Amino acid sequence: MNHWSPFRHNCGRGQNCHCILWNNEPAAESTMFTEVLLALVVGGVIYFLVQKSKRHQLKSEDGWWGEGTPPDREEDVSIRPYTVRTDKEELEDLYRRIDQTRSFPSLEDSQFTYGFNSQYLQNVVSYWRHDFDWRRQVEKLNKYPHYKTNIEGIDVHYVHVRPKNLPEGVTAVPLLMVHGWPGSFYEFYRMIPLLTQPSNPDDIVFEVVCPSIPGYCFSEAPHKKGFDSVCAARVFHKLMKRLGFQQFYAHGGDWGWIITTNMAQLEPKIIKGLHLNFAPPSKPGLPMVLSIMLGRHFPKMFGFNEHDIQRIYPVVQNLVVESVKESGYMHIQATKPDTVGRGLNDSPVGLAAYILEKFSTWTDHDFRNLDDGGLTRKFSLDDLLTNVMIYWTSGCIISSMRFYKENFSKGLDQPHSKMPVHVPTGFACFPNELMHTPKLWVQQKYCKLKTFTPMARGGHFAAMEEPELMAQDIQNFTKMQEKRMK
Repeated sequence: MNHWSPFRHNCGRGQNCHCILWNNEPAAESTMFTEVLLALVVGGVIYFLVQKSKRHQLKSEDGWWGEGTPPDREEDVSIRPYTVRTDKEELEDLYRRIDQTRSFPSLEDSQFTYGFNSQYLQNVVSYWRHDFDWRRQVEKLNKYPHYKTNIEGIDVHYVHVRPKNLPEGVTAVPLLMVHGWPGSFYEFYRMIPLLTQPSNPDDIVFEVVCPSIPGYCFSEAPHKKGFDSVCAARVFHKLMKRLGFQQFYAHGGDWGWIITTNMAQLEPKIIKGLHLNFAPPSKPGLPMVLSIMLGRHFPKMFGFNEHDIQRIYPVVQNLVVESVKESGYMHIQATKPDTVGRGLNDSPVGLAAYILEKFSTWTDHDFRNLDDGGLTRKFSLDDLLTNVMIYWTSGCIISSMRFYKENFSKGLDQPHSKMPVHVPTGFACFPNELMHTPKLWVQQKYCKLKTFTPMARGGHFAAMEEPELMAQDIQNFTKMQEKRMK
């Protein structure tokens, strides 16, 4: 609607002027309307971006996992040195239990297809009983500094290795490395010197922190239900802040994959870069479905290489049957972990069979067809039994298995499973990984995938099996990120 009003002007008639003119109110109102509209649009865009940012950041509230209720006092933030110990009584109890084990014959020509072959197990047990030197391995464990600190009511164990003799002007880059099941911090022992004392002067020097997931190894087990990967991620963020790190890189495989992924979702500005060697699709989307349907006939369309085709097809056999063959343990641990766990906690031989069978089949599924499971083709018995002894002496098998129930009992539709990761990510694709993940599938979750490296060899326990390859890929990814940020 137009507005008009009598408007005096200088026409020469002075006060007798009664000329009627259109005033300039419409222009003023139009300008004001435009400004208000522009402000609303800009405000709306800012609000959208803020909300979008919030959607990409996982939320988590502090917990209390200690016994009873939280004490009415200030949190103990002290960091205490820790030493792995053993004694005569511990070894005598172990030997007594080993000597009293009851064997049971495997089926003829069954190799490892029914599980750990009983005949070969006798060889492992004999070595364990008569040749394995646990005291010497304890010394090896203690060659790196161990610590404990209390976070959310439970003692968290970690190994913290600072580089020695840093050249002047060189700053170490902090790196958190998280293990999985049935592994431990010990998986990283051969990688640590490659990262903290690199032989190439052009390589990055890392300061490495390897925590034990609560309920694993020497970390205290949660005393309450509900401690899942997001809780572990929150606890490890608190650990790194307590150690004085404002930003750091993170690496993980197996459970370490989802814990470090959750860390990136919780605090994306704190994780400078995320490096993984395991990343099964959590929420299969349309690109993944189409790639499975059409990838065999149009591999280039989906970026599939020859190895991708070999690992994915035939789909029913490779993605369904193989998964069923190797996931029985998961169903048990995700439902009734305490039942089978009690038996394993009582029997060192049973525990060894249960754990070491994974180091056979998950390293190469063809090892199922070998009488010895191919165990010593990639690992030494000393290293394998050291990992078993960490579980045995800490009595952590039941609490480690509960981690499956805590994560799966909440369903597969948790907020973090639907949330993309916007932290720069590097992925090391080992050819014999338990679950193969082509580059396209990794990109569906990790929006800023910077490196994807098809590795020459290696399986699920890649850090322990191929420490040089893993360390080099972490180096390459971190170098790329550090240069980009300068």
